[in-house]
Amino acid sequence: MINKFDNSNNIPSSPTQAELEFLELLLKPEDGTYPWNPADEQTETYFDELEQQFAMQDVLEEELHTRSQSFYAKLDGLWSQVTNCADYKCNTKVSIFDSLCETLHSAFAAGVPTGWLNAIAQKATEVTAMQQSINEQLVQCVQTVLPAWESDDIEVFARPYAYAMRSSEKQNLASVMNKIKNQDWATLSEIEQAKVSVAIAYYALRQIDKLETDA
Repeated sequence: MINKFDNSNNIPSSPTQAELEFLELLLKPEDGTYPWNPADEQTETYFDELEQQFAMQDVLEEELHTRSQSFYAKLDGLWSQVTNCADYKCNTKVSIFDSLCETLHSAFAAGVPTGWLNAIAQKATEVTAMQQSINEQLVQCVQTVLPAWESDDIEVFARPYAYAMRSSEKQNLASVMNKIKNQDWATLSEIEQAKVSVAIAYYALRQIDKLETDA
C-alpha cells in the first residue's frame, strides 16, 4: 500500500512585496545620517542644521503662544459684548414689564383684577419679541387669562383692534370700559371679559411700542 502525503501546506510561501517593505522599514535605523564620527566633516554641518531646526521650533512655539493669547483675548472681548447685550436686553424687558404693569393698573385696576392685568402684561411683553401678526399677539394675550377660549372665537373680537394697529388708527377704549364701569368683574360673562381683555391687550401692545421707542 502506497501512502501519499500532501506537503503543499508545509512549504513556506514567498514573502509578498508589502511584507518585504515592512521588514525593511523595521530594520531601518531611526537616523541613518547621524554622524557617529566626531572628526567627520559632515558632523559640524549636521549639528548646525539641527540647532537651526530647534531655533525655528522655538520661534514657531513663541509665535503660536502670542497669537493664541491674542485670539483668546479677542474671544473674551466678544463674549463680554454678547453677555452685556444679553443683560441689557433682559434688564430692558424687566423694565418694560414693570412700567407696563404700572400703566395697566393705573388705567384699568378699578374694574379689572390686578392678577388679570399682570398676566396680560407678561404675555404682551413676550409676544412682542416673536415674529407674529398683531392678531396672533392679541389672541395669545387673551388666551393667557381665558385659556378655554378657542383662537377663532377670540379673533372675532381681536380683528378690529388688529386692523386699528396696522392702520395706525386708535380704538376707543372708553366705550368698552364704560360698559363694565361700577360692575363686579366676577359677575361679568365670559364674552364681556373677553371683549375687555382684548381691549386691554391692544392697549398693552401699544404701550410697549412706546416704551421700546423711548428705551
